[in-house]
Amino acid sequence: MRRPSTRFVMPSLAIAGLLLAMGRNVLADTLGDAVQGKLLYEAKCGGCHSVDSNRIGPMHRNVIGRVPGSVAGYDYSPALKKLGGVWTSARIDRWLQGPQKLAPGTKMFLTVAYFRDRADIIAYLVSVSSHSQ
Repeated sequence: MRRPSTRFVMPSLAIAGLLLAMGRNVLADTLGDAVQGKLLYEAKCGGCHSVDSNRIGPMHRNVIGRVPGSVAGYDYSPALKKLGGVWTSARIDRWLQGPQKLAPGTKMFLTVAYFRDRADIIAYLVSVSSHSQ
């Protein structure tokens, strides 16, 4: 029996690793379903967030490419204000896996356990952001 070729696996993984290092979550970018993501966003995130207005949490329109803690009129925790950088799909994926791990002391505690749900939510957030990656 012949072994399957791995000739193309390593270059693909290297490219995926490079894109991830650049702030791109390759799997979320390519596998996410924005339509399903909107439904999940409304179900999981909508209790605290809105796309267009600040609520318990800040609004999310144009979150991709935005500096954390920078929405006017929202009172962020000190932990989020000092986070720095910008929101990318990869960073939002890490955030949704554990906000307290990324910014200990932040107001948010909700996590999204399943990769597919996170990918869909991120695809929706990309769709409502003018700075999409």
